[in-house]
Amino acid sequence: MEFTIINNKKTEQLSLKKNLTIKELLDEIEKPLETVVIKKNGHIVLEEEIINEGDTIEVIQIIYGG
Repeated sequence: MEFTIINNKKTEQLSLKKNLTIKELLDEIEKPLETVVIKKNGHIVLEEEIINEGDTIEVIQIIYGG
């Protein structure tokens, strides 16, 4: 299965042997769920969303502070 990931303005094609959820992908790329918003094919999705063949996943870093 191949999909595109956009992370920190860097675009990569990834190939995996099985479908992953957004949460599993974030664990793989070591991004805490609490610090990002995820778009799948242009739409904001939840962590349980399954990544499918040909999807585009965009990882948007949330800026926060005090």
